[in-house]
Amino acid sequence: MTVAKIRKCLAGLAAATIAFGFAYAQQGPRGKSSYMPVDITEPFSAIFARLSAQKPEVTREHMALLNERYDLSDRPAAGVTMDRTRPVQEGVRVKLPAGQTWEALANMSPEQIRDRNLFPKGFYPLPHPKHQEGGFVFPRFLIDEIKRQEARDLTRFDVEYDIPDHFLPEFPPAMYLNQRTDLGDVSQGKLVTINNYYELFNGIIPPKQLEGLRLLLTAFPQQQFNLTEDRRSELPSRGATCFDCHSNGHTNKATHLAPDARPQESRHRIVTPTLRGVQIQRLFGSQRALKTIEDFTQFEQAGAYFDGDHVIAAKKGMNPLDRLTQVDLMAEFQEELGFPPAPKLDVFGRLDPSKATPAELRGQEIFFGKGRCDACHTAPYYTDNLMHDLKTERFFKPEMINGLNEVGDGAIKTFPLRGIKNSPPYMHDGRLLTLDDTVEFFNLVLGTKLTGEEKHDLVAFLRTL
Repeated sequence: MTVAKIRKCLAGLAAATIAFGFAYAQQGPRGKSSYMPVDITEPFSAIFARLSAQKPEVTREHMALLNERYDLSDRPAAGVTMDRTRPVQEGVRVKLPAGQTWEALANMSPEQIRDRNLFPKGFYPLPHPKHQEGGFVFPRFLIDEIKRQEARDLTRFDVEYDIPDHFLPEFPPAMYLNQRTDLGDVSQGKLVTINNYYELFNGIIPPKQLEGLRLLLTAFPQQQFNLTEDRRSELPSRGATCFDCHSNGHTNKATHLAPDARPQESRHRIVTPTLRGVQIQRLFGSQRALKTIEDFTQFEQAGAYFDGDHVIAAKKGMNPLDRLTQVDLMAEFQEELGFPPAPKLDVFGRLDPSKATPAELRGQEIFFGKGRCDACHTAPYYTDNLMHDLKTERFFKPEMINGLNEVGDGAIKTFPLRGIKNSPPYMHDGRLLTLDDTVEFFNLVLGTKLTGEEKHDLVAFLRTL
């Protein structure tokens, strides 16, 4: 081969290498492996000491992000409560970019907002409080009550829950049964656990549902809570239960990461949705589109409990659930969980004019009209049981923030809006702290250009659902 031919080959190889590199960059980041390390050689004492020492800085960094994005003050709405007595927080808590107003932003195109870096930071996807690690993180009030009743500790030594309590659902939440609406709140103001479920539900629900409830309250090994040296609990743990996140069949907004993407920075934060009204839903998992509550129940134990890695589950103690004698029973009880009462709604899910205020009636007109909310949230349960992509990446440039690769959200299921005031914060990752924030978000993303009064009326309507 001549020198000229060698040079030509090398030039071609260089060009191919550059092209491959460009194509790879266009694909986005790729992890070294889809699998978690199974064989941990570092002793637990060293892991505990190292991660415990890092916890204060991890907490400081993440809370700085929240304070940059939000007004976290406790400002309850006058006369508006959840099922019992917890006040509903009011007001837009997402902070605006300097010198901007919501009206000015609403009059810009997505491209203008992106190019001028004006998309409010509180509308960006919200990172996990320790995104590089992920995993279940529980609010302190849930940790304390489970420890009191069961002597089972859900504290993580490496990270703390982040969203302040006054933005979270009432605890313990009320619990309603579809076939026994005459009983009202069947939890009697208590957190239902393995210690008290029998006395609370024996004689109210049939044997299959009673067994299903028992399984939903039984602790199984989970990625951060188990017996291995790479757990994140100080003491060996029996694990976590389905209702550790779905308190009383509702939610306490415990958080973790979606199990269905790699590398770690591409995984999206998830806050626990309510199980109220699952009998009318046809999709489960905010971004995974599982088709039945049985699929969701079985998948959570087999995959999501272990961050989507069935290989490491074998080490940590996965508990395979039998579809007929366990999963179906768990699903049957979940499908008995009802929505909270909505005394102002008629049987079609619309406001009864004799019971609603003028602001609520105006808000209903906006919901089904100018606001275009019903394009996805159709009455009477206010969901279309579909997945939708809001294409939020139109509004901001990709950026790595606290371990999360901020590139948009992808398709998200339409959550039912019945009982929505009882389930803050909102969106799949909890980035919207109040209903006011939610209205501002969709007004901007959908381009509906609501006035200040229309936004206020729409929030008033949402509180009636």
